[in-house]
Amino acid sequence: MTRTVRFEEPDLPRLLSQGYSAVDMHYHTCHSDGSSSINSVLKHAWRKGCGVAITDHNAVSGVREAVNADSGVMIVPGIEVSSADGPHILLYFYTVSDLEHFYRRHIHENKRKSPCLAIYLDSEAIMERSREYNCVRVAAHPYGYLMFNKGVQRCIDRCYLPPAFIEEFDGVEVLCGGMSREMNMMATELSEGKNLGRTAGTDGHLLNDLGTVVTCSRAQDVDGFLSDVVKRRNIVVGKEKGALAKGATGTALMSKYLKYAVPSLMIHYEQNAPRPAHAYRQWRRSKDRREQP
Repeated sequence: MTRTVRFEEPDLPRLLSQGYSAVDMHYHTCHSDGSSSINSVLKHAWRKGCGVAITDHNAVSGVREAVNADSGVMIVPGIEVSSADGPHILLYFYTVSDLEHFYRRHIHENKRKSPCLAIYLDSEAIMERSREYNCVRVAAHPYGYLMFNKGVQRCIDRCYLPPAFIEEFDGVEVLCGGMSREMNMMATELSEGKNLGRTAGTDGHLLNDLGTVVTCSRAQDVDGFLSDVVKRRNIVVGKEKGALAKGATGTALMSKYLKYAVPSLMIHYEQNAPRPAHAYRQWRRSKDRREQP
């Protein structure tokens, strides 16, 4: 493992003294399914000495509030788009105006009754529409959460998406705080094998998560920072959450999704109903190949 990916608790003061800007590139606020206000996020980030990419699910209002606060904290304008077919896609924009334009034109009109869980656009449509903008496209937690198809590479491995689809991305989230070490190692190998940029973030929903997993660049502004990610001139540092922290996150998320229980169950059904038929088709193809003379 190269030292560009460091599975260790980030020493933020030391990273700062070495000339790095450290940014938690995957964080959710109360503007989607997180629990923290923008004000508390900015204060916490300032005390810790890190920046933050606010990547609320299918929402951008938190980014605008954070930028307008003019706190001195580096804010990377972002959004985590939850696709109809399962994968989560992180999009980082160089300007808030471009992010807001993308949201108004493509996301807002496609939101569903469970606003954070999925929109009506599938992952291929989201990527196609993002190409109209100067943004950085990153595959969030590419091997997915639990049994869900929330990762691009998991869907590719299951033949739901074409193998070349991962190559349409600029980067891979190689270190996600909510993932296991094994999953993050696999994501790192994916990034290296495809020569894609690497990012790291907590996928935080609670204030204490912020800054425990960071992407680091020697750039001092958003333009340079995102450019370093794409050109693989950055490092990532952090450790995955323990069982207690994951349990606390799960409890917080349950309270957020409870009022959307019925539409959320419908989305889960839509995303998972094709699995048995798909598995059967795969089995039949495999059986036919074995029976060929």
